[in-house]
Amino acid sequence: MNTVFAIALVFIGCCSNVVFLELLVRDFPGCGNIVTFAQFAFIALEGFIFENNFGRKKPAIPIRNYIIMVTMFFTVSVINNYALNFNIAMPLHMIFRSGSLIANMILGIIILKKRYSVTKYISISLVSLGIFICTLMSAKQVASHPNSSEEEGFYAFLHWLFGIAMLTFALLMSARMGIFQETLYKQYGKHSKEALFYNHCLPLPGFLLLGANIYNHAVLFSQSAPVEIPVIGIVAPVMWIYLLMNVVTQYICIRGVFILTTECTSLTVTLVVTLRKFISLIISIIYFRNPFTAWHWIGTVVVFIGTLMYTEVWNSVRTLLHGEKKDVKKE
Repeated sequence: MNTVFAIALVFIGCCSNVVFLELLVRDFPGCGNIVTFAQFAFIALEGFIFENNFGRKKPAIPIRNYIIMVTMFFTVSVINNYALNFNIAMPLHMIFRSGSLIANMILGIIILKKRYSVTKYISISLVSLGIFICTLMSAKQVASHPNSSEEEGFYAFLHWLFGIAMLTFALLMSARMGIFQETLYKQYGKHSKEALFYNHCLPLPGFLLLGANIYNHAVLFSQSAPVEIPVIGIVAPVMWIYLLMNVVTQYICIRGVFILTTECTSLTVTLVVTLRKFISLIISIIYFRNPFTAWHWIGTVVVFIGTLMYTEVWNSVRTLLHGEKKDVKKE
């Protein structure tokens, strides 16, 4: 039941989180900083109360190590959200972030001197090809916008290209953070809830550097159309409601993934998260009518086939089915 509950939290929390993020970004593309700050503040407050016991619990992993990890985590989170300000469509944003497998493999080879099977290299090649197809098609759409002149189209393309560079940097930084976190867990043991708290608590002073941007968007949010909240009957600006729902669903999503990691194998977690991304993508395309050509669909399918190949889910399913057949024959 815990596993089923965790999977439900992941799908409900993560998929709805993407919807509320896109509702925010469509009206205010540069609101990434205030969204990131709100998410960090909420999760840090929850962790301070329930994990850190109001500051009375000492960390199992030395703070100096968390400071290194937190610097990377803060950078990745801010850049990923801020990239949406550079003409990056939400579907492309989701597909591009699915390239974490590529970044993990590249840095694993360079830093950890890892070697992989032929199947792994093929799967990563498929993921790379799928992302390349989707990125190329999106680049053509940006450069040939019907309402812009040739010069405006060129500058829009450069603007978009900078956003892609930001996503690429964040992808590599995220992979490096994963390797650093892996070495910490090997040395001090796995403390996921503690890491979750410190990853969101320690970066909070860093948002002072983004204070002007956060304040400006808070003012803009307050000026958005007022709507009445069902059941409660309170009237509030719609953008603040979207932000609140984004923060709550982000927390539900993270909690679901955390429970899943304690109840299931890493293969199951990867499979659930991959399927969640695919459903989020479908919702974004259909509900928000984001431009998505046949080539985008081909690229997306190739990405997810490559991801499933990497997790060796086919072998696991075959083994499971083979085991069930043996049990039937015995009976």
